[in-house]
Amino acid sequence: MSTLADVRPFPRSPRLSRPGRPAGAGRLSRFDLAQLGPNWYAVVMGTAILGNGAAVLPVRLPGLVGFGEGMWALGLAVLLVLLAARLVHLTRHREAARAQLLDTPATAVFYGCPPMALLSVGLGTLLLGSRVIGTGPAVALDAALWGVGTLYALAVAAGIPYLMITRHPVSALEANPTWLLPVVAPLVASATGPALVPHLPAGGPQQTMLYACWALFGVGLLATLVLLPVVFTGLFHSKLPALALTPSLFLVLGPLGQSVTAVHQLADAARPVLPSLAPAMLPFAELYGVAVIGVAMLWLVVALTANLRARQAGMPFAMTWWAFTFPIGTCVTGASALARHTGFGGFTALATGLFVLLAGAWVLAAAGTAAGLARGRLLAR
Repeated sequence: MSTLADVRPFPRSPRLSRPGRPAGAGRLSRFDLAQLGPNWYAVVMGTAILGNGAAVLPVRLPGLVGFGEGMWALGLAVLLVLLAARLVHLTRHREAARAQLLDTPATAVFYGCPPMALLSVGLGTLLLGSRVIGTGPAVALDAALWGVGTLYALAVAAGIPYLMITRHPVSALEANPTWLLPVVAPLVASATGPALVPHLPAGGPQQTMLYACWALFGVGLLATLVLLPVVFTGLFHSKLPALALTPSLFLVLGPLGQSVTAVHQLADAARPVLPSLAPAMLPFAELYGVAVIGVAMLWLVVALTANLRARQAGMPFAMTWWAFTFPIGTCVTGASALARHTGFGGFTALATGLFVLLAGAWVLAAAGTAAGLARGRLLAR
């Protein structure tokens, strides 16, 4: 499990320094893509959710939309860079890639990150990018990213648990919140898909899309309900094995906030498409949302307290700090949906406060990542 803390799941062979040259010289400019794991897509997820949160926030502030567009563009750029780097990783470092998936369960669970990155950037393209590249291209790009991301999400949601059951040497008594990552991806697909419904032909295509999103919601929610008791059992029994893993406690917020966002998005999309079911969907979304967002806020206090304590104990920066961002972002979108549908000012204040917390978390994670890359501590050869 320590691989999650230091982001170096594969040992590097010793290298001899050149004569007359200090060991490690020139390290800052060289990167070892054999170490590039799927956890790096958390950078895209955290950046994209910050932009998406700005787009749906119930408070309109000067420059907020422009800020969201900037975050969408940054998320898309980082996604393209990562896709290119991962292509090199998969072609030139096949043994490392194979080990990440088949032999390193601590890394394999992070294969839930790539589909969520695709889905989040896709939604941002529709919400924010349409003002930059036009509605037609934005819809086309979102449709492509949603389609690929959803298939990827389903493959991961089925494949990683299968590997954990049949191959990975894991114990339920050592479970931690990263185990939730593979099964949250279908929930993200269910929350991002309804935005495409109005752009589909009326009738069968729209109904198919909506029913598919409800099915994805069921897959993600039920899988989460199965895994959460296992995760809590592991936390209570074995604790977290390293301080640097403490940010992973925030991952519990992901399925909670994302499911609230999903039910509200599905209720909105159902009004013109499924008029017989729509009247029941909105009350369900509001009641479900209020209950689940309450649980999420309770866990947010627990996670914040644990991380403040870990920070005082000397918790170092690691890529796990990106766990601060996307889960909080799902609570921003969930609280924003509740504010929009209920008109209750308390949810507006909650969404705004969570957005400020999200922005601060993104700054911390981004600054730590930039400093780590600059100093050769992340992916350094």
